[in-house]
Amino acid sequence: MSRSQQPSALKRKRLDSQSGSLTEHESKLYDAIRSKTDMGMSVQDLRRETGLQTNLFTKAIKTLQAKQLIKEVKNFDNKTRKHYMATEFEPSKEITGGAWYDNGQFDTDFIKVVKRELVKVIYDQKIATLEGISNAISKKKFLTVNLSTQELKQILEALVLDNEVLKVVSTGMGEFVGIKAGKDCYKCCKRGVRGEPNLASMASIPCGVCPRINQCTPDGIISPITCEYFKKWLDF
Repeated sequence: MSRSQQPSALKRKRLDSQSGSLTEHESKLYDAIRSKTDMGMSVQDLRRETGLQTNLFTKAIKTLQAKQLIKEVKNFDNKTRKHYMATEFEPSKEITGGAWYDNGQFDTDFIKVVKRELVKVIYDQKIATLEGISNAISKKKFLTVNLSTQELKQILEALVLDNEVLKVVSTGMGEFVGIKAGKDCYKCCKRGVRGEPNLASMASIPCGVCPRINQCTPDGIISPITCEYFKKWLDF
């Protein structure tokens, strides 16, 4: 999940030189894609907006890809539709699904790694705040992507669902000394035979990090009955 990029000025200069040699149809297609910045466009939307005939459209797409002006990206919400974006942009989280998706696929291995490290951090800190956890994760530098506060909260809520972590509220006294009263905190609620956190049962329910959880209902289009990730979790 590398985020290495070329220096923007050099990259922009190279792209500008390549885009200057495009035909009218290629330019029309490229301008349409580039105008959508980090959201890109699906093939269906591109055809509708440019109105190009199939043979011209296909040829232009291939040329733009060969010149590395556009790239195909995976849309986690609709994997069957081709989606294109200008190469100078990185796809938004609305397209990729965020840190928990890799190339359009729900990345369970990555989530397990993050969970394991968060449990270790909470165990070391005994009582941990979201800010304390975030700072510790940044210092450990074991990730190649930066997790937002919301993404960390999603993992923590999943750990709470798994009974790996207990969510508590600071009283400002006793074990909570130094933490403002009323602030949410986290502590490990499972221990191994030597008192260490239990990291063996990390095959956790995927609902805690699902970006569509608010739309999930038993009889809806998005449902635990039809969810492939939920079924895999049940079969674990």
